[in-house]
Amino acid sequence: MRRLFSMLVRPATFSRWLHLLIPAAVGSVWLFISPTKPWMPFIFAIPVGLLPAMRLAEGVQAQLLLTPEQRGRSDALISAGPATTWAARWRTVAWLELRLALATVTCFATVWLPATAVDLVRGSFGTAPSDVWLAGGIRPGWWCALLAPLPVLILLALVVLCGEAATAAARVFLGPSPAERMTALEKRTEQLLERNRIARELHDSIGHALTVAVVQAGAARTAGNPDFTARALAAIEETGRNALDDLERVLGVLRETDVPVSGRPTLAEADRLLESARGSGAKVDVETDGPLDLVPGPVSREGYRILQESLTNVLRHAGAVPVRVRILVAREWLELEVANPLPGTPRGSGGGSGLRGIRERAALLGGKARTGPHEGEWRVHATLPLDRIR
Repeated sequence: MRRLFSMLVRPATFSRWLHLLIPAAVGSVWLFISPTKPWMPFIFAIPVGLLPAMRLAEGVQAQLLLTPEQRGRSDALISAGPATTWAARWRTVAWLELRLALATVTCFATVWLPATAVDLVRGSFGTAPSDVWLAGGIRPGWWCALLAPLPVLILLALVVLCGEAATAAARVFLGPSPAERMTALEKRTEQLLERNRIARELHDSIGHALTVAVVQAGAARTAGNPDFTARALAAIEETGRNALDDLERVLGVLRETDVPVSGRPTLAEADRLLESARGSGAKVDVETDGPLDLVPGPVSREGYRILQESLTNVLRHAGAVPVRVRILVAREWLELEVANPLPGTPRGSGGGSGLRGIRERAALLGGKARTGPHEGEWRVHATLPLDRIR
């Protein structure tokens, strides 16, 4: 009983009531046309329900009035889209038939039960109840006042129960099909992957720029050489400009869904990363074997970010140390290796999100990446497939 009364104060209960009464308006128009055939709306609902757009109209209306808290959500339990299969069309027909039945019950209850309550109140004052309403045959008297609230309570209970029944039926008959659920799941997965990719882009690009800026500023502060300070400021400026360009590209993806990924940097532009690391004091030895311009776009872009994060880790944790970079383009694989001597005392601290991002980038392309100490060095070794990307 407490749950029943708690549901009576919910706005959704009365919006569901309105949803149940809407078909009654159509039925009442038909009764004026042909009062001897009240069953005709049920027959007429069959061809109407087979129209693909009818499922869209019913779904939008059901979301708006039956489950307003889920309106417009991608994971809504009531679908708002046209019928694409015959199974969905027949489910719409079954929904319309059930909705008409519930509307008939709700309409009669809405008219007859309040009228019965009024008739009982009149009977408590000595007026004989009318035979038209449910109170017909009850003798007038003071006891009619005790019965008067009963029809109202029955009406409220029917409003709640019919609303719950209509909502449950709408989720069954108008709910997304397995194919629609799979499509929504794939779309949600793509959105999560895109958000994850953007987070890695921001981490790698901005993290690299800030690391270079911190290293350059620290070196310029301790050097006491005006020429070196000028070169450090120029390197900081160049790195900052590149980071702003990367940030604009990432924000462009956030603002627009159709932004091409071709604007993202590739391994063909790796020289600016290497020069940035050299400008920070690191001695970078590069070995390249194979045509970088023939590497597929997705592999080249992810390889650039792996190289960027690897150099950032060197500058952040080891400082200005010798770095060995090897890029090998083979027939089926791209191999990328960055190695540096292990520092005696690590500089800074990190939570490992950059190394995890390197492994995630490699795994998304079907490759693999290993990071960690190796023969007295810290090494990042990534292997990315080329043939399956082509």
